[in-house]
Amino acid sequence: MTLIKSISGIRGTIGGGTGDNLTPLDVVKFTAAFGTWIAKRNGKKTATIVVGRDARISGPMVDSIVTGTLVGLGVNVVNIGLASTPTTEIAVVNEKADGGIILTASHNPKQWNALKLLNERGEFLSDADGKEVLKMADNDEYTFAEVDNLGQVKYVNNYDDIHIDKVLALKLVDVEAIKKANFTVAIDCVNSVGGNVLPKLLERLGVKNIKCLNCEATGHFAHNPEPIPANLTDIADLCKKEKVDVGFVVDPDVDRLAIITENGDMFGEEYTLVSVADYVLSKTPGNTVSNLSSTRALRDVTKRRGGVYNAAAVGEVNVTTKMKATNAVIGGEGNGGVIYPESHYGRDALVGIALFLTHLANKGIKVSELKKEYPLYFISKNKIQLTPDINVDKVLASIKEAYKNEEVNDIDGVKIDFADSWVHLRKSNTEPIIRIYSEAATEAEAEKVAKEIMDAVAKITKK
Repeated sequence: MTLIKSISGIRGTIGGGTGDNLTPLDVVKFTAAFGTWIAKRNGKKTATIVVGRDARISGPMVDSIVTGTLVGLGVNVVNIGLASTPTTEIAVVNEKADGGIILTASHNPKQWNALKLLNERGEFLSDADGKEVLKMADNDEYTFAEVDNLGQVKYVNNYDDIHIDKVLALKLVDVEAIKKANFTVAIDCVNSVGGNVLPKLLERLGVKNIKCLNCEATGHFAHNPEPIPANLTDIADLCKKEKVDVGFVVDPDVDRLAIITENGDMFGEEYTLVSVADYVLSKTPGNTVSNLSSTRALRDVTKRRGGVYNAAAVGEVNVTTKMKATNAVIGGEGNGGVIYPESHYGRDALVGIALFLTHLANKGIKVSELKKEYPLYFISKNKIQLTPDINVDKVLASIKEAYKNEEVNDIDGVKIDFADSWVHLRKSNTEPIIRIYSEAATEAEAEKVAKEIMDAVAKITKK
């Protein structure tokens, strides 16, 4: 069982002992620290925090604890119930709240849950702010309100519609073009909140033929919820059998988007951002940003459209910070996360779907044909399970030294850029693993580069 604390929040497995898992006491402690920090930060007599959650089995339990703790602090709560991460981000701004808490463990299996923390802009906390909240939690720096000063709770249940309204209002979303294309679309929502919102979105985009897979928001995930090829065999089969035009898959909190071609092949989660960015850049030329573990294809497409590409450290807050600094018109992460500032600074699968369908409708071609328009790279994604005796800093320092004659970037782990490939090693913020991503022009070459590094890591850890 595991409890992981980071600047973006607290994540862990349900059950077990306090301090080692995400128990009710850990939830209270962390919520109290965040609520106190929000109140101090804004200097208000009464602060307001938005709370939304995905459909995890533990969601109602964690929700009641979080809401009750905030009320006990004297903080007002706007509880929007079952909602995606981007929906909750939008609600923070819409409600003019002082912050937000999203109850979701993203792509982690059902035994996990988490508290993701948002500031008043509906964006994840900065490194400094996140560390301050962690410090307050560790030192129990919070005091609860007296009975006459308890917070109030307001329940709002229409934020899916508000979110969809905002997506349809985007200038680059062409509902008429999508209607005329008469697409048949398949969706896999992994039995979480995507099953509530994606059918509504597609209907309002004019899609009449929708094939739903795992769209009941029960929290009993039908498969491993991370939207990677190994977990998407069912929707791939559905796309082939039902002759759909495109398939969309989201993770439990709907901030990651994977795309399936009409042939049932993977479009590639890395190419979600590449294709959407290509469309946006064709209409609004400018700069782009993705993280160090994302495909070079975005860089190539950006240059082709006359813009400048920049890389950021892994993590949504790092990407959005770099996007603001470089005036990027679009950015995101290679895990299928699209960040479009015209909507908001957060990964949003709803925005990604609407822009992709517009792009596809305007092109008038098949998804498999669209994929061929982009530079072809292959990413190999591997991981090494961490044990207590592995010194991650030592491992990374040793790898950096071993490859010092190559182009090395150490702003987030160690990334080594070779002439025709790259490899990136970093400790995960969400799981006890070292992630090792590599990319090359062929799958075999990408895997060869990864194996070389993994063998080097194995030798270091055995010493």
